[in-house]
Amino acid sequence: MSQTLIEKIAQKSAVGLDKNHEVRSGDYLSIKPAYVMTHDNTGAVIPKFKSIGAAKLANPRQVVHTLDHNVQDTSEKNLEKYRKIEEFSKKMGADFYPAGRGIGHQIMCEEGYAFPGTLVVASDSHSNIYGGLGCLGTPIVRTDAAAIWATGRTWWQVPPIAKVELKGKLRPGVTGKDLIIALCGYFNNDEVLNFAIEFTGEGVKNLPVDERLTVANMTTEWGALAGVFPIDEVTIKWLKDRADKIHTRGLAGVPSDEDGKGSHPRLNLKRISKIEQNICKADEGAFYAKEIIIDLSSVQPFVSGPNTVKTITSLSEIKAKQIKINKAYLVSCVNSRVNDLSEAASIVRGKKVAEGVKFYIAAASSEVQEESEKRGDWQTLIHAGAIPLPPGCGPCIGLGTGLLEDGEVGISATNRNFKGRMGSPNAQAYLASPAVVAASAIAGKIDYSWEYSPDNIYADIRVNKKSQDQSKKVEIIKGFPAAVEGEIIFCHQDNLNTDGIYPGKYTYIDDYTPEQQAKVVMENYDPEFVKIAKEGDILAGGFNFGTGSSREQAATALKYKGIKLVVAGSLNETYKRNALNNGFLLIECPELIVDLKKKVGKDKLTVKTGMIAKIDFSSSQISVNKKKYSFDPVGKAAQELIVDGGLESWVRKNL
Repeated sequence: MSQTLIEKIAQKSAVGLDKNHEVRSGDYLSIKPAYVMTHDNTGAVIPKFKSIGAAKLANPRQVVHTLDHNVQDTSEKNLEKYRKIEEFSKKMGADFYPAGRGIGHQIMCEEGYAFPGTLVVASDSHSNIYGGLGCLGTPIVRTDAAAIWATGRTWWQVPPIAKVELKGKLRPGVTGKDLIIALCGYFNNDEVLNFAIEFTGEGVKNLPVDERLTVANMTTEWGALAGVFPIDEVTIKWLKDRADKIHTRGLAGVPSDEDGKGSHPRLNLKRISKIEQNICKADEGAFYAKEIIIDLSSVQPFVSGPNTVKTITSLSEIKAKQIKINKAYLVSCVNSRVNDLSEAASIVRGKKVAEGVKFYIAAASSEVQEESEKRGDWQTLIHAGAIPLPPGCGPCIGLGTGLLEDGEVGISATNRNFKGRMGSPNAQAYLASPAVVAASAIAGKIDYSWEYSPDNIYADIRVNKKSQDQSKKVEIIKGFPAAVEGEIIFCHQDNLNTDGIYPGKYTYIDDYTPEQQAKVVMENYDPEFVKIAKEGDILAGGFNFGTGSSREQAATALKYKGIKLVVAGSLNETYKRNALNNGFLLIECPELIVDLKKKVGKDKLTVKTGMIAKIDFSSSQISVNKKKYSFDPVGKAAQELIVDGGLESWVRKNL
């Protein structure tokens, strides 16, 4: 049968599959990623790694540590943290990149870890960026990182997959940043939430790799778990140019040769030639849950915000509003590469940053800064009045110099403008391309010279219904039930967040017992829940269940309450990972939830329905009142986590 590009990459990265198993969206897989990257949060993964009894890395060459988030903090406390991470990393034999080398995601691309046709994970939400190189990059949580360190693998459920077809070509002055801002603002009703995206179409060839990296990076803000571009001649040329540059500059430390022997371990001609001769691509007729088409020629410079990526305004419209700014930022992993800095330099050359405006710049890596200096772009920006920051993260995540203060307005080429993220929650943050940011810094207000008349975005979306193959039976492992049943307790609310499930005021009480967690579960959603719910009940929840923070107790508290499992219209991905990592099962069944909303209604927050749900895991069906509903199979990888009591126990068992 036909597979998407994402399904094919997942197939190659999966371990323990049955001989004839073809990976499909919805499958639970045990995966062995090519690489796992952690940054400053390595310090938090280390104790998890040690607590599960691990003493060494399963594969030191699989593990990458980069120090990039808090590089401006030179306090003894942070320097000591960095020293401990470096000491651990070198002792374990992992690949280590110190503070000042650059942002981890940029390093992963520059150093060939994010390689086309492979699966690479990182304990950071912007690992989607690797998709710009045809690499399936997707985020994991810290427990997953510890598991990969210890065993080389973790689990992944292949998300629903959307195809985004790019038609035509971007007009001069329009960038990949404008494209992804347009997609986030035009399709702003969670159309691709928890999806993986494949970009296709004739317009792809018109986007250089740097623009693809920008688009892939911000599929995170669009709600997706991955955003992958095809592997094509543009990708191959970028890889060859990069390999040639490394060889010329001697970055690999030894000369390269035709066989790739003694050359860079990842970016060498032999490896590049191998993928060039057998390019991995989607099959004709592959199934996509959603298909989106956008005409690139209808995209114009856009500004996102303030304080949300879901609201966009055309440049011509926002210029008329005369929005004065206090700060401008050309920083972060999404838009601080050589071409971004060059574009900004071309705009500010011979000019000065407006009085009362601070314009901050930081290269995505030390190599980017070196190249920018070689071109003279870095000096041009400094001469115009830009304030340099070290290669790495910083204002984008509210760390270090230059944060937004009360009442200030900032425009940034970063990927997020969430309220309070870049400083004061009483500030306003806008997102735009590097060109718009640079022009605004010079003008002292949101500005950019755009020669064309404003157009409407031409885009469309189609939803495809997945055919259900009921003939395929799921193998049930020893210890996992073939079927369960229980009374449905219905909580209708969509977007029920983790604070509603487990109040934040209890999150950092480290010695809170399972019994205590059970007593406060759903307290912020409905105080009556703990009285209504009984052990053995099946909780039916709304759509995007478990959105919000990554607190694990939002999953464990329901487990400790005795809830057998959660059936939701859809699940927040981080919540799902935390639940399974703690041995608590969740499944998605949107048709059942839609029917429950019709039958039970929304008058009460919690309803003991009296309906018995019978869940057959071997046939992947739920029976309620003689009606059957299908759900994605709970495969061996997920079953093992439930039987073993969670990922940490699974790791101990497999050490």
